[in-house]
Amino acid sequence: MEFQITDKIDDNDKAKILEKLVDFNLARIEDKNPKELGIYLRNKQGNIIAGLMGETHGNWLTIEFLWVNEDLRGQSVGSQILEKAESIAKERGCNFVFLDTFSFQAPAFYKKHGYQEAFILEAYPLTGKRVFFTKILN
Repeated sequence: MEFQITDKIDDNDKAKILEKLVDFNLARIEDKNPKELGIYLRNKQGNIIAGLMGETHGNWLTIEFLWVNEDLRGQSVGSQILEKAESIAKERGCNFVFLDTFSFQAPAFYKKHGYQEAFILEAYPLTGKRVFFTKILN
């Protein structure tokens, strides 16, 4: 046996490790049916101008990305998208939400919507912060 160290991860190697991890997890996890969630706002030309991507899995909605075009910020577009995601999550049986954001992005936005800081990675990646939030859905 020999360790290989690389600065460039091969797609086939990544797929193999992911496949083995998924196999291991599926043999042990209760809910084997995560469901993707995408909410998009498009302009008249069909271009995405705001959106959210995540997934629901068991009790949890995990929000991976929430983005609003700069010219739409401050007009409640992000709030509307977040509220839609939470509503759909509740319909799917979720009780909680998990997400993260950088300190320069939207911590105040999420706090305004009832999210609680779960933990913070300080000095991430060098001088910033990565803030992880959870919320209990009522």
